[in-house]
Amino acid sequence: MDDGKQEPGSSTIPDPVRRRLPATRASVTHKFAIQGHEGYITAGLYDDGSPGEIWLTMAKEGSTLSGMMDGFATAISLSLQYGVPLRDLVNKFSHMRFEPSGRTENSEIPTANSIVDYIFRWLASMFMNEAEKEEFGVLSPAVKAKLMTQEYAQTGGRLPDPTKSSTNGNGYANSTQTDAPPCANCGWIMTRAGTCYRCDNCGNTTGCG
Repeated sequence: MDDGKQEPGSSTIPDPVRRRLPATRASVTHKFAIQGHEGYITAGLYDDGSPGEIWLTMAKEGSTLSGMMDGFATAISLSLQYGVPLRDLVNKFSHMRFEPSGRTENSEIPTANSIVDYIFRWLASMFMNEAEKEEFGVLSPAVKAKLMTQEYAQTGGRLPDPTKSSTNGNGYANSTQTDAPPCANCGWIMTRAGTCYRCDNCGNTTGCG
């Protein structure tokens, strides 16, 4: 007979609780394009402004990709509603690499390694703090200002030579190399390190020894 007592050494794991969104909720919709592939992200919000669901619509794409995106969005929505921290999801899915990838029309996320990479860095740009945005390669105005300040300090307080610098795809001046490529891992514009390039954001290199 069960007397309600817990056996020694056993543990009780509480059942997960789903926090559903209100029947009427605010939302934000964002249009994006990655190397010509267009789509829309919609985030449904709780009353406190945090995201509780996402919806994805791919324009002019086949039913297979659209169906996969629908299923993926539903899984992420359930994860958010059952309390998985957004930071953990962004950390897991940002910088994931597959096609389509390439340039975007978003100055804060100038390149994307995949649709999934773009989705989660956009969520970071909307719902995370500035330190986290910098960590995940989101070039918000505050992050750009910090990078420009760091570059100014690294040059000994001298302004970059306009004949040797240009504004790169991340939207800030890069005086170290005018043709530096974007990082294949995070999209950050790389800087020259000897005979190769190094990403100041994630540490990735193009093959430095």
